[in-house]
Amino acid sequence: MQILHGLEGLSRVPQGAAASIGNFDGVHLGHQRILKTARQLADQSEARALVVVTFEPHPSTVLRPRQAPPRLTPPAIKQPLLESAGADYLVVLPPEPQVLNLTAEQFWHILRDQMRVSHLVEGSTFRFGKGAAGNVQLLREWSAGSNFHLHVVDSVEVALLDMRFAAVHSSLIRFLLEFGRVRDAAIGLGRPYSLSGTVGRGAARGRKIGFPTANLQTGDQMLPAQAVYAGRCRIDDRIYPAAVSIGTNPTFGDHTIQVEAHLLGFDGDLYDRQIDLELLDWVRDQRKFPNVQSLKSQIEKDIARCVEWVDRDPSRPITCEYMPTPQVTASVQTP
Repeated sequence: MQILHGLEGLSRVPQGAAASIGNFDGVHLGHQRILKTARQLADQSEARALVVVTFEPHPSTVLRPRQAPPRLTPPAIKQPLLESAGADYLVVLPPEPQVLNLTAEQFWHILRDQMRVSHLVEGSTFRFGKGAAGNVQLLREWSAGSNFHLHVVDSVEVALLDMRFAAVHSSLIRFLLEFGRVRDAAIGLGRPYSLSGTVGRGAARGRKIGFPTANLQTGDQMLPAQAVYAGRCRIDDRIYPAAVSIGTNPTFGDHTIQVEAHLLGFDGDLYDRQIDLELLDWVRDQRKFPNVQSLKSQIEKDIARCVEWVDRDPSRPITCEYMPTPQVTASVQTP
């Protein structure tokens, strides 16, 4: 996948390609349905290429910083997911005035006259242009009678573990994570939720009590509810079960939120390494223990529960028992 940047990047993609535009935060099942449809159309296009146009960071970080949604997938996670979904070109647009001030009609002319897109695939709620004034209805009207084909893909609906059905959107994934429902989030994502970051140096309390941890610095990526989670981490082609603590250290009077992962069976130095940590299941809430011995006893119980997830087959798909396979429905296409 070739990565291009800025509006000038739009002029460097092959003309006649299929395209999809969006933030794609999470690259969840809804996004995957869009990308699967776009990939199929790209294979039928003259250019035989799929162009994905996204924004980095989210435009609301500039327009409405206090209301900006927390990030689900930083570039280190998002870009490989888009490539595996079939993207040949990724154009990254920054939230700068030159981009944010484009009207819907100006953006449409870039698609039609500059990129000469043959197929555009979007969800029904797609909005574009300054003030989000553009929508799929306008695109239908503007593209009527042209060689530009618009395809509107239905959202994906899944059954969560409480047997409720929900349409998959990035906002749903954030809601589930906010309440620590990482298994439900995995259903909507089609994979476990993963935290990505660099391993930094902590207070080394875990090592002192016999449970060394990797302290993950995740930047602005969304953290799920403060709790202990079962997780797993791949280091040098080997998967390690992990007991993951997200939150403060109330037993030690530390009120800084941290991500600490005890990797079972790992013995080595991870400082300054970039790792991805998958969260598989909620284990328990964070709480303060009366003494260190009580904390150690609980950690041993936590580890036992975490091992249950990966001791049989550490590479198995975690969500396969719950995730319905999305089916691509008929798209809406202009003449």
